[in-house]
Amino acid sequence: MTTGAIIMMVLGLGITWGGAAFCIRKAMKSDASSTANGDAE
Repeated sequence: MTTGAIIMMVLGLGITWGGAAFCIRKAMKSDASSTANGDAE
């Protein structure tokens, strides 16, 4: 594999996993604020 291909692969994985983690974190935060903590509001 060339360096360019490796960089593109890492960037693609980072964007995919970063977006998924962001969505999961947002969902968990909205769940937590609705149940107990009240930190968000």
